[in-house]
Amino acid sequence: MAENTTEVLVGGVVLAAAIGFAVYGAQVAGLGNAGAATYPLSASFRSLEGVTVGTDVRLAGVKVGTVTDVDLNPETYRADTTVSLRATTQIPDDSAIVISSEGLLGGNFVEIVPGGSPFYYEAGDEITDTQGAVSLISLLLKFVSGGDSE
Repeated sequence: MAENTTEVLVGGVVLAAAIGFAVYGAQVAGLGNAGAATYPLSASFRSLEGVTVGTDVRLAGVKVGTVTDVDLNPETYRADTTVSLRATTQIPDDSAIVISSEGLLGGNFVEIVPGGSPFYYEAGDEITDTQGAVSLISLLLKFVSGGDSE
């Protein structure tokens, strides 16, 4: 009888841990916000290195949306990107959108740098002030080689 009780307790602990991991994974993946109201904005980047569908969109370090679509424009050879932002987050229409890095070993994310306009982007608008990803390898090579000293 003592063995059955121990097995049931261990099984319960394992089941509780599995449920905890599942809930945590759903929160990290953003599945808990699946029903939240959002609106799309588009932007075109020269380089989208390190950014894929599902990458965070942040404003002042706070996640306000995600990248929902990435496609190569065959005419301009730029990365056309669609981001989906929370409906409660209004972005001034003179804001910039930038690819930022979390650090040397961290990944990239999309950052919105707000402007000061009293007018806001509407659903489907395009953010024209963009700054693509800066290649860390290129920067390191310039530093090591001494850069251009013209």
